[in-house]
Amino acid sequence: MRWKLLRRRLTITAPRMKVRSAMPWPLQWAAAAIVLGFCAAISLWAFELGKQLAGVDHGSREELVRLREDVVNLRQERDRIQSILNTSGSAITVERAAQEKMASRVRLLETENRSLREDLGFFEKLMPASGAESVAIRGLQAEVLSGTQLKWQVLVIQPGKNAPEFRGKLELSLSGTLDGKPWMMPLPGGPQSLQFRQYRRVEGMVDLPAQAVVKNVSARVVEGSVSRAVQNVSL
Repeated sequence: MRWKLLRRRLTITAPRMKVRSAMPWPLQWAAAAIVLGFCAAISLWAFELGKQLAGVDHGSREELVRLREDVVNLRQERDRIQSILNTSGSAITVERAAQEKMASRVRLLETENRSLREDLGFFEKLMPASGAESVAIRGLQAEVLSGTQLKWQVLVIQPGKNAPEFRGKLELSLSGTLDGKPWMMPLPGGPQSLQFRQYRRVEGMVDLPAQAVVKNVSARVVEGSVSRAVQNVSL
């Protein structure tokens, strides 16, 4: 009997055995967690100690602070430059408008200056040549334009002060050649009426024949049937 029991325990047919720990599993998990936490703490401490010894963390913080300061300075510089650009753009626009206005004003003044010079020359001719004249022609001018038109201008004056009103007519005639032959042409529309006290300026345009060559222009002031003044100009 004993032999059978001993053989059963020593052979394959022996019953299975289970080995169990004397420590409960919750305590085993708690111990494992404590060990892992301790290892993690040691690793973190070693990493931080390494950074401090190498000076990496301190340098990075200083570099970050410096970079932030640089960003702030660059933004301030950008804002300053943008403000200068905006001000410069406005100043350029104002200056350009002022220049255009000045150029327009200069052109206007040049036109007025030319007109004043013409008027000055015109009124200088109001100066009487002699005190005996009652009516005089000053400044008979004529100019052929583009070969088919003639521009003319006549200034008639009374040199005396407090002269009575003059009533008369202005006769204008052109002379020259037409197709190589002598030619004369009166003012189209006939004589022009004149009525003035001190002076009167008369001007106009005359259409010329195609083959006409004007060589002389004659102006005559007539009062009634009496000729008061005559002036000729050669072209």
